[in-house]
Amino acid sequence: MAKARQLFTAKDLTQGPPWKRIVEFSIPMLIGNIAQQFYNTADSIIVGRYIGDNALAAVGSASPVLNLLLVLFVGLSVGAGIMVAQYFGAKDRENLSRTIGNCLTLTALSSVIIMVVGPLVTRPLLELLNTPESIIDWCTGYLNILFLGSVGFSYFNILSGILRGLGDSVSALVFLLVSTALNVVLDIVFVANFDMGVPGVALATVLAQGLSAVLCLLKLAKMGEHFDMNLSMLKPDRDMAWTVLKLGLPSGLTQAIFSMAMIMVQSLTNSFGELVIACNVIVMRVDGFAMMPNFSFGSAMTTFAGQNIGAGKVDRVEKGTRDGTLIAVGVSTAITVILLFFGHYLMHVFTDTPELVALSQRMLRILAVGYIAMAVTQCLSGVMRGAGDTMTPMWISIVTTVIIRVPLAYILAHLTRSAAYPTGRPESTFVSLLVSWFLGAIITYALFRRGTWRSKALRTTLSKEAA
Repeated sequence: MAKARQLFTAKDLTQGPPWKRIVEFSIPMLIGNIAQQFYNTADSIIVGRYIGDNALAAVGSASPVLNLLLVLFVGLSVGAGIMVAQYFGAKDRENLSRTIGNCLTLTALSSVIIMVVGPLVTRPLLELLNTPESIIDWCTGYLNILFLGSVGFSYFNILSGILRGLGDSVSALVFLLVSTALNVVLDIVFVANFDMGVPGVALATVLAQGLSAVLCLLKLAKMGEHFDMNLSMLKPDRDMAWTVLKLGLPSGLTQAIFSMAMIMVQSLTNSFGELVIACNVIVMRVDGFAMMPNFSFGSAMTTFAGQNIGAGKVDRVEKGTRDGTLIAVGVSTAITVILLFFGHYLMHVFTDTPELVALSQRMLRILAVGYIAMAVTQCLSGVMRGAGDTMTPMWISIVTTVIIRVPLAYILAHLTRSAAYPTGRPESTFVSLLVSWFLGAIITYALFRRGTWRSKALRTTLSKEAA
């Protein structure tokens, strides 16, 4: 029983074998990411089966707008995780308490902004994205409910980021699983039993996220041995708040840039026809699962680096970086082999149409080896973020996505036009993605080796500012 309770406590990642601590921290995050992916899939199934294809399209079309407007919360979560990890590693109780308190206050203010601004800009943004008239009302209603209830989403993200910064990835996982299960149940109740349609789906999401946020808050309230949790810690501190934003917003902007790039590439994909559009959906679904280990290891490296940088153990960061990257590359290599040899069977999960299966398998094979490159990118970027250097990964993402991937996709499509392919070969979008992944890994490795991230630790920065 005592060992079970230890799983739900803050963990000092500055002690013990680096590879072991990284793996222990990564596994709950990986399970959580898988749960989140199944959560999204289950959501889509319920909407499609009980409401219809138009409702499914409405929920899907709302995603780009939702992602763009919630970038701020993603940024706050990353910034909070980095600062918490470093101050926890440094055993700096005062600054750790102030960081957590200011994050709670910033999240409250951000939630109010989203609740006011979101409903005002939702419809204009949907019209800008050329959302069909048949579904725009559903999209608008769906998003308005999510924005008005965004406080649950925002606090779950920020509080789970704080928990991970403290080394507790298990609690965040359990609360996510509870939220996922509740969301599916409420989806069925509201949609199937109460016939609430798309608004019912949104309401289920809001309530489920609200519960997970409350559970995270209750968990933090029981961790008083590490920090002070009282009203005085909630007092806004301009310097502390600015540091959180400075660290987190680059990651949030990276997500926004990525979302915008996906919209631009989707426009090209649509020009290839319905078969290619369906193929893209299938491949991206598989990609979502294949990329999970890389994202999990990347997040683990952020917390590991943050705690050890805070403790002044740079040599341990170097050792952990080698261990974590090798493990991530090994896992991605195994995934690549599975996709290359057994990808055909995965395609049959989504469709039995022979042409679609063959096309999807061909496109997936183009991407497969790229997951190895992404393992390197995610791990090294995670270390840089954990050290406090969030700008470098952001610029790498901008270069590889905006300057390389999007233009290359259109160039390849143009160069491969023919009588058989009047708008270009569909492989263009996937080849461009593969190239951007490998170039991103090379650039990330080169900049990581320069070592400027070593001077970005909060203690170093704060001491320089004081001087």
